[in-house]
Amino acid sequence: MRMLAAALFSFCLFADGPVAAKDASSDGAKTISKPEDIRAVAPALEGYAKKFVNGDLWKRPGLSPRDRSIVTVAALIARGQTVELPYYLGLSLENGVKPSEISEIITHLAFYTGWANAIDAIPAAKQVFESRNIGADQLPPAMGPQLPLDEAAEKQRATRVGEQFGQITPSLVQYTTDVLFRDLWLRPALAPRDRSLVTVSALIATGQVAQITYHLNRAMDNGLTREEAGEVLGHLAFYAGWPNAFSAAPVVKDVIEKRPR
Repeated sequence: MRMLAAALFSFCLFADGPVAAKDASSDGAKTISKPEDIRAVAPALEGYAKKFVNGDLWKRPGLSPRDRSIVTVAALIARGQTVELPYYLGLSLENGVKPSEISEIITHLAFYTGWANAIDAIPAAKQVFESRNIGADQLPPAMGPQLPLDEAAEKQRATRVGEQFGQITPSLVQYTTDVLFRDLWLRPALAPRDRSLVTVSALIATGQVAQITYHLNRAMDNGLTREEAGEVLGHLAFYAGWPNAFSAAPVVKDVIEKRPR
C-alpha cells in the first residue's frame, strides 16, 4: 500500500473522471493532478480521499488488495479513464497481479467494453511494463492450450441464445459461441474466477445491469463469494459512481438471494 499512500490525492473518486487532469506530452497523454492542485480546487475531495479511500476502502477485509486492483483496473478501462491507469496498473503488480493477467484483462475487456477501450489502455500498460522490464516472455501467447470446456453447459447456453436471437442476428450468436465462450473464456492466463470478476466489474462500472445476472451467477460458480460480490459494489461506488453501484445493487441482491447456500 506504499504507492497508494504516496498518490493519495490523485485518485479518481467520482464518475466524472480525474480532477483537473493536465496535458503532459506531445503524444496527447495526460498526467494525474498533483496534490496541491486538488487542494487548491477541491479541498473536500482531499479530505474524502484521506478518510474514506485510503483510510478505509482499500483496507476492508471483504475483498483482497489483489481483487480490488483487478476491479479498479477493469472499471478504469471499461470507462475509458486511462489517466490514472499507469498508477493502478503498478499497484496491481505490487498487489500480486501478474503481467500475464494484466495482458489478459485488457484483451478480455475488448469484448466486454469495446475494442477502443482496450486499445486506449495499451499505452499505459506499455509504459508500466517498460518501466519494470516486463518483456514478452512474461506475457501470454496469442494462441496455445486452453482450459477444458464444460460441453453440456456451453451447449445449453448456445441453444438458449440461438433460439432467442439466431433469426435476428446470426453473426452475434456465432461470434458469441466461437470467439467468446469457445476461445476467450478458455484462455488459461486469467483464472475463470478472475475473468468473471473483471466482467462483472466492467458491467457494473458501465451501467450494463441487464447482463449482470448471468455473469454474476457465472462468477459465483467460478468461486466468487457473496461477501466479495457485495464488496465489489462498495468499491465501485468510488470508482464508477454511486448511481452505477446502486443501479446494480438490486440485481446483485436478487442473484445472491436466489442461489443455494
